[in-house]
Amino acid sequence: MLDSDKPVNRRRFFREGLRELLKPLANAIEPLHEAARQLEQMEALGTPSGSASSHPRQIPLNIALRPPGALDEQAFRQTCSRGGECVRVCPAQCIKIDPTGVRGNGAPYIDANDMPCVVCDGLHCMQVCPTGALVLTVVAEIDMGTAVWHSDTCLRTRAIETSESDRSCSLCVDKCPIGSFAIELLANQIVVKESGCIGCGVCQFECPTSPKSIVVVPKSARTG
Repeated sequence: MLDSDKPVNRRRFFREGLRELLKPLANAIEPLHEAARQLEQMEALGTPSGSASSHPRQIPLNIALRPPGALDEQAFRQTCSRGGECVRVCPAQCIKIDPTGVRGNGAPYIDANDMPCVVCDGLHCMQVCPTGALVLTVVAEIDMGTAVWHSDTCLRTRAIETSESDRSCSLCVDKCPIGSFAIELLANQIVVKESGCIGCGVCQFECPTSPKSIVVVPKSARTG
């Protein structure tokens, strides 16, 4: 090897070595970029004036709707083993775990757009949780979150021209497993009762509009 080649080879060696060292850092930063993107979308999709609520419709990926009976967010993350027992026994197959950790920080979560909690008779997920991250809770006391209605896109109340059949839509009310204790139709307005809504997400799943006109805000994202 010529002496003149040695500095070049050393530079190449250190350059390649540095690239390999930085790979784990790049992989770690990617979920942060995704979370930031979701925050930007959440701000962009904020509710226009005239809506029934000022809550955003889209929650960042790292703020999750947890299964029924979940401890408060910090305690849930610390206690959950992420073993997937709740996922396997859910009859609705609504509970998921994202192995990348982007969705729900790697712990069980529910995406009500894909499949809501149906509040099954056996409350199976709570029954099988081995760590106490999900606590057996009677249905009336479950608190996963609270549904929020957005009148500006609801078929019943939005400003754009809508057919008579659309204006009579009441799927969110009709399909709610808790019934009038949680949600009612009063004077053509959808009224969510915070004391009765358990945040199961059935109303969000059934809503036919895009974006959804009723969205569950997870309890960890609620203010006040």
